[in-house]
Amino acid sequence: MYGYDHPGDPIGPEPSHQAPDQRAAWYQAFAAFSPASQPDVRALPDGRLWLARDSYAAQTAWAPRHAGKELRLSRLGAFDAALGVIRADAEGETARKTGDYDRAARHEHLAASYRALRDHYQQQEQGFARAMTDRQEWERATAGSRRLAIAADTELRRRHPYRMIEPLRSAEPAPVSGAECQHPDLTPQQRSGETARMSDLKIQLQAFRAAMNEHRQLVPGEDVTSGNLGEASPAWRTPWRDAILHPPEPQITPSAEILRLAAEHDIEHEAGG
Repeated sequence: MYGYDHPGDPIGPEPSHQAPDQRAAWYQAFAAFSPASQPDVRALPDGRLWLARDSYAAQTAWAPRHAGKELRLSRLGAFDAALGVIRADAEGETARKTGDYDRAARHEHLAASYRALRDHYQQQEQGFARAMTDRQEWERATAGSRRLAIAADTELRRRHPYRMIEPLRSAEPAPVSGAECQHPDLTPQQRSGETARMSDLKIQLQAFRAAMNEHRQLVPGEDVTSGNLGEASPAWRTPWRDAILHPPEPQITPSAEILRLAAEHDIEHEAGG
């Protein structure tokens, strides 16, 4: 439905709340893999399940804002501005060849404006690219705890089908509106608003880096909640690992004749040395 065809990961990472339909479909697919391909929480008491479920809000609260739409628009804006530079330079060159120097000067001024706009978009693109890199790092760092929370929520609903349980809600920062994602014009007011949004993004990224450093200091190399849920932790660190049960390998005891031949071989080897 969404064009995801990874050969080893059937459903991929959890979609952001900017795509609610895809997010809901992902939850249904995640629940369908129970219990072999997701955390097996069936043996946990209700108290631990509620604790794991409540960790979802805590893990999503420090997520950096998903800036994929802004990154795409910044790249498109830089591309369009670069084309504008090419067209304006070509028009100015043609005007100079025909002796229309006033028209050539106007196109030179327009080309300079397009170059400034291109540089502006490229600077934005760098900031949004860093934001998306941080977003991917957060997704990797919290994948285990978020999937554990989803599995706990599914198990609680299975145990208590008639109990009114609020749906899991992400505490991620709200995405920017459609108007804020539009290409900014060259007016000073719009440029000032765009600068303010980039400053806010920079502050958010700094806060995320601080939270990520604290996350690593709590449990280096592991998820924050991995040590607090006892026997459930090995099952959810890698959801699709060890899904097939293998029987133990048989113990083979060598016969007395084999042991005698091996001892004679060792004696001959020492005598020859």
